[in-house]
Amino acid sequence: MLSVRSPRRRPVPVLLGVLVTLAVAAALLWQPLFPRDERPSGSVTLSTGVTTGVYARYGQLLRGQLAHDAPGLDMTLTPSVGSVENIRRLVDGEADFAIATADSIAAYRAGGGEGADRLRACARLYDDYLQLVVPAGSPVRTTAELAGLRVGVGQDGSGVQLVTRELLGAAGLDMDRDVTAFRQGINDMPRMLEAGRLDAFFWSGGLPTSAVTRLASRLDIRLVPLGDLLPALALRGPHSEFYRAAVMPPDAYPAIAGSDVVDTIAVANLLVTTESSDDAITEQITRSVINGRDQIGQEVHAAQRVDLRTAIYTRPLQLHPGARDYYRSVKS
Repeated sequence: MLSVRSPRRRPVPVLLGVLVTLAVAAALLWQPLFPRDERPSGSVTLSTGVTTGVYARYGQLLRGQLAHDAPGLDMTLTPSVGSVENIRRLVDGEADFAIATADSIAAYRAGGGEGADRLRACARLYDDYLQLVVPAGSPVRTTAELAGLRVGVGQDGSGVQLVTRELLGAAGLDMDRDVTAFRQGINDMPRMLEAGRLDAFFWSGGLPTSAVTRLASRLDIRLVPLGDLLPALALRGPHSEFYRAAVMPPDAYPAIAGSDVVDTIAVANLLVTTESSDDAITEQITRSVINGRDQIGQEVHAAQRVDLRTAIYTRPLQLHPGARDYYRSVKS
């Protein structure tokens, strides 16, 4: 009887197929753990603020965080006089990103500023606190008592000057007629107060502002409460809705003798760009804002409040698509 021999197996092709299948599966499993580096590269410009203000220090710290997160993306910092100039730089193409207060943005939009419709936001950062600084022995206890005095009101193009005009108006004073206005910034106003060339100055900045801290170490000063102006301030235009009641804690400026809680007004700062900014770069910078919260907050204490719940509230601006992509990615 003839026996039928079964076909000889061909183990090599089968084994190779199994190995290829395993290799593909392994690659798929390992891909999320070791993704191809697609971090953006290039260079961007961030317009900050005066060199002794919080905007400038925040910009330095954000640049450091970005260098860690995306080494191929270089950020150049450019100082400015403040929010109003920063907005103009964005719409003129002189900066890619900038920090600006919500009220300054709203005022620019309400005034029909050129390119206002192209502005977009990356994140709400931290609040500026409105500060009215006087010598400790000054008789000034309210903003209205500044009538006839020499007052530092902030530089032209600064958010400080914009809000100072509003605060004086809420107190029944005209900045151009009822006070002797010195249009100086935080780099100069403390020295002028110390030298007796000013009776008071306004400042809008994060807590603590180093220039005010240094002044308090050389001169006995006092902070005048501003919270009483909020009801009248709310009637002064569409941008006034971005002011809110706030208190400055005693430890904001420990060197101020007898420092106590001071009722004041706060306004949010936004990281702003334009609709033409690259989506991937905008997403990365927004990511670095959140990644760097703790480290940045060690020096800019107000930045400790930045988180995913608050960062997305960027009124009066819409989020840039790149920023929106980031927030969606971390929520999913």
